[in-house]
Order: sequence, then C-alpha cells, then structure tokens
Amino acid sequence: MLSTGLTRRQQQSIELEAETTELRVYQTQIVPGLLQTAEYAEALMQRLVEFHRVPDDVEQGVSTRMARQRILHEDDHRFHFLISEQSLHSTVGSEDVMRRQLDRLASTLGMPRITLGVIPAAAEVLMVSTSFVMFDDRMVMVEGTAAELTITQPREVAIYRRAFDTFAEQAVIGAEARALIMAAMDRRCSSEGH
Repeated sequence: MLSTGLTRRQQQSIELEAETTELRVYQTQIVPGLLQTAEYAEALMQRLVEFHRVPDDVEQGVSTRMARQRILHEDDHRFHFLISEQSLHSTVGSEDVMRRQLDRLASTLGMPRITLGVIPAAAEVLMVSTSFVMFDDRMVMVEGTAAELTITQPREVAIYRRAFDTFAEQAVIGAEARALIMAAMDRRCSSEGH
C-alpha cells in the first residue's frame, strides 16, 4: 500500500470511514489520524517515508489526512477514540508541535458524537493488543510494522470488540481525560520554560 506513497492509504481511509456509522479507534503510542494537527501528521508521515523508503508525498498525504477530518462533523457518524496515556507523552515532531497537538486533543473533549478516552498509565493490564480501528462491527484494521491486517471474520471481529470494550472500561473521559492531557501539556511547557 505504501509503495506509491502515503496519499493512497489516506484516500482509502476516507472511503472506509464514509461507509462507517460507528468508528472505534484504539491507539497505543500516538494520536489517531482523525485527531491529528497538520504539523503532527507531517512530522509523523515524514518519519514513515524515511523508515519505509517510499515516495515522498508527505504534503499531499497531510492534505488528504486533514480532509478526512471533515467526517468528524457529520451527523450520521459516531467516533470512540481510546488512547494510552503514553500517546500524550510520545514526542512527534517538536515540543511546539506536541503542545498544539495536546491543545487540539483537549478541544476535542465534549464535541458531539465524539468520545475520547485516555487509558491511564497506571491502569492494570487486562488485555495486550496492538493498535486497531473498528469499522462498525464488520471490519477491523490492524497496522503492523510491515503489513496491515484486515479482519472480517465475525468471530474475530467480536474478539476485537471485546478488547475495545475492556479498554474503554479502563479509560477516563471528560474532566479526568482533560486532567491527563493538561498534565502532559504542563510537562512540555515546563521543560522548555514556557
């Protein structure tokens, strides 16, 4: 998929997300694409291009990722994002990029049709999983280092749904999620004397 660059993958995401009523995203290390700022997405995609040695279409890839985010404002879609607390602390780009990204996450809290949960670092490990995206209860996509898995077997999709629900029970939302985001922001501001 990446052999032609990043844009094609982003375009595929637009199509999949448009067909989905309820999108569930579990992310262990970074902020999910639909919640990324342009600067964060650019820094992340630049690293992907370098690592995978694929054509550099970062500018177009970022533009397409930002276009994907329009779906967040459509009435017929619901979104449930679960991120690890580590996602708030993993540095993508610079400290400025991270401060803007954390501010964007904080502004996402309370948006209609969007639930953002943060799984505290101290939460008990009840299930081990890589990051994944669920498209309704019909398909799961799991991004690996070298390959992407598409899971459509109902029995296997149900296992991912159970894992997602387990993580959701551990996540904090609302004011508690905002507190974790602001603590990560404070750490970044104090580290650079802001």
